[in-house]
Amino acid sequence: MTLAFDGSSIDGSSYTYVVGLAQDAPSWLDTLVRDWSTYGLAVFAVLMLVGWWRARHHSARAAVTALMVPVIVVVAYGVNSVFKLLVREDRPCQSLRVRTLEACPAPGDWSFPSNHAVIAAAAAVALLFVSRRLGTVALVAACAMAVARVWVGAHYPHDVVAGVLVGTLIARALAAFLGRVSDPLAGRLAQSRLRPLLVPA
Repeated sequence: MTLAFDGSSIDGSSYTYVVGLAQDAPSWLDTLVRDWSTYGLAVFAVLMLVGWWRARHHSARAAVTALMVPVIVVVAYGVNSVFKLLVREDRPCQSLRVRTLEACPAPGDWSFPSNHAVIAAAAAVALLFVSRRLGTVALVAACAMAVARVWVGAHYPHDVVAGVLVGTLIARALAAFLGRVSDPLAGRLAQSRLRPLLVPA
């Protein structure tokens, strides 16, 4: 049997309060939040695509910065996966055995930190280096994703808070580092077969 951490002692009461609100909420609201929780990450992919498309019309360096966003998100997800394996926190629906909007994941699908929150936050922060407008939209969407993951019962509040922090810190660190190499990298890629990714044909 795998030993797992029970996070209910941290903010289990806050979790049950939010889940209770979800049970009493109008069905249209629950459907909206559940759909956002399930499919909302696709919005960040669209924002990344829009950011790249606009950036390549600005400069090769801007296009390189935009192309780094999905790389940053993948790295953040990978680092978070390691955290999950180290902490091994049971899902709140397993520890508290409450009724939730989203089906309770199987044991071993660890809860801390939230992958959704990490991906959303990392994408939002990285997009700020591409476009303030797109980054701001993504930040609002990331906050909505964090709240949604608690609302549907998938995570404790501390799971999504930690996820936002992990995603933010990794994205800021990587974006700052990659920003220092974007100029020479843009110059090399502009002379290669990848040039169409950086500037319009």
